[in-house]
Amino acid sequence: MLSSFNPQAVILDIDGTIVDNMQLHAEAFGVFAERHGLPALTTADRARLDGRRNSEIFPILFKRDVGRDEWQQYEAEKEGLYRELSRGRLMPLSGLTDLIARLSAEGVAVALATSAPEPNVTHTLRELDLAAAFPIIVRGDQVARGKPAPDVFLEAARQLGVAPRACLVFEDAPMGIVAAQAAGMRVVALTTSFGEAHFLGLTPPPDFVCGDFAAFLSTAPIGR
Repeated sequence: MLSSFNPQAVILDIDGTIVDNMQLHAEAFGVFAERHGLPALTTADRARLDGRRNSEIFPILFKRDVGRDEWQQYEAEKEGLYRELSRGRLMPLSGLTDLIARLSAEGVAVALATSAPEPNVTHTLRELDLAAAFPIIVRGDQVARGKPAPDVFLEAARQLGVAPRACLVFEDAPMGIVAAQAAGMRVVALTTSFGEAHFLGLTPPPDFVCGDFAAFLSTAPIGR
């Protein structure tokens, strides 16, 4: 639980965390999958793929080695579909702006840590009108290993100048939760992509599970 934990820094994932956009990613993947003869993703597929880097996802999807040039082409295609579908349709997850304001008032540092490619990061933050809200952004392609390895969260903590044990992470994907736990950080799971029962079945489970930031602030407020 988080009742006695006052973080020095908060690190947030992007897709499915600061924005409830995973259905739009699913729509984009549906078009991509039809073009390439891939089957639809099951919930089990999503549990092991969501949060990973595209360089790791495409070999799993195609069940073969996929070279750098090839996966970059697939990434450009699928993520381009996502950006087209999501333009004008993205909204901050409920309570996000209140959380950002609370963190600023309490002097709690904040960063983003994501597996999303740079064009998606830029697009999403622009659509949310939050481009200036997160001075520190660490992407999966900037570290040696992607989620579920802890590298992206450890690098965010390093750039924030905060010990991992003093960081609180918000995530929506099981692979992201595993990564944050491996970094030695407390984790809040948001149920935008998977239900509460799924997260409580993880070993170990996240420290807290809720639907959005408004629910988090009403039940586990950050404050000193």
